[in-house]
Amino acid sequence: MNLFGRIFGTKPPPVSPQIRFGRYTDSNRNAAQEAAFDAALKDFVKENYLSAYVLFFDYLLDGEEQNLRAWEERGELRFEFFQGSKKIAGFANTRKFYAEARIAKANVLQSSFMRRLLEANFELKYSRFALTPEDEITIVFDTHTADGSPHKLYAALKELATIADKHDDILVDEFEALEITDFNVRRELPAEEKATKINYLRSEIQSVFDEIDGGKLPADQYPVAYTYLLLDLCYRLDYLTKPEGFTMETLERIDRMTFEQDGKNAAEKNQSLRKEFQTLLERPTEKLAKELYEVSATFGITPPIDHQKLMVLIDQELPNMRWYADNGHDRIAQAIPSFIVGRGLFSFALPPPDKDFFHLLMQILESDYFLSLGFQPLAPAGLLDEKAIKLAIRSIVGKHSDEYPRLAFDQKQLNFQNVPEFAASYLTVVRNLDMGKG
Repeated sequence: MNLFGRIFGTKPPPVSPQIRFGRYTDSNRNAAQEAAFDAALKDFVKENYLSAYVLFFDYLLDGEEQNLRAWEERGELRFEFFQGSKKIAGFANTRKFYAEARIAKANVLQSSFMRRLLEANFELKYSRFALTPEDEITIVFDTHTADGSPHKLYAALKELATIADKHDDILVDEFEALEITDFNVRRELPAEEKATKINYLRSEIQSVFDEIDGGKLPADQYPVAYTYLLLDLCYRLDYLTKPEGFTMETLERIDRMTFEQDGKNAAEKNQSLRKEFQTLLERPTEKLAKELYEVSATFGITPPIDHQKLMVLIDQELPNMRWYADNGHDRIAQAIPSFIVGRGLFSFALPPPDKDFFHLLMQILESDYFLSLGFQPLAPAGLLDEKAIKLAIRSIVGKHSDEYPRLAFDQKQLNFQNVPEFAASYLTVVRNLDMGKG
């Protein structure tokens, strides 16, 4: 036994692996960043353009992400920042602001992908796709400095960066004439971690298919029950495996297809969603593995919401689990609170305490998966570890107590009878949190 154990008669607390979950959000910038943006606006009005841009990049800089650097060179401001696997680079001087990202190299110029990019240009507000003399596909934004206010730059660079990050993997996957160029990865995942995530993706898809085909509820009579299962699956796969490229786009398409007004009923939509999941189930291992890597980001793609709107989401969806729970359909009952958590994390930039509480519930609901990644299991094989869960809740409250002094989690309201009932009681407590800062 080590020194810690000899003194206290117990093992030290486990150290969690450094694995990131979910997509980057930029909605909770600190006070120094907000002050930098305000100062940039003032300098821009005074026509101190380069000073304004330095402050603007201070606003975008996220120290934890290591996402950006800017420097002066020959009287110009040079910069580069990262959005996913793409590096966006450019310069600014007293006349012009210019930024570009290189997406892919064309070994052969084909009308198919060139037409695709030309059509995409009509949808872009600030930037445009272009070809370099070396036949590299780029996306470019430029403006006269006098027209390049910090507000405009934020919108334009966000468009350029997010479009560039999404298109590189998708274009190369679809068109053989293209190959990735200027590919940037923050951390290559170990082979074991990739294998765990791929196995989870496949086993969870197949498990949901098996439930639809062999569950106690007929899929044609209870289609909404299986819509919950499919959407919960979509959001869990995105948050827990964090894929890029084709797989990420497929999951985003599943979300869009579910809520679009296309005249299909729930049963028909479920069939469409299942076909999308089937493509992931059949996707070769080597292609799935190539889409699993860790990147830095500068812009979030989800809109921020406050706690009041999160309360609305919980109020709308959580009561729907009661009938399934009361009638012995535990798989569907558990999928509904899991869906609430997944949709919140997938679709919105949540307040920091809400995000941490949602992550914790995800870790409880998917305890065996987290265990396979090296985390402490909070509900191994569905057996809730009450002591460990309560300790984790207290840790989250303590983490945010300075900024949210009224934050208190009423653990007495938690129901540890089984996992679905626990999840429902947990979300009810989260719904009633006091998120006041004063």
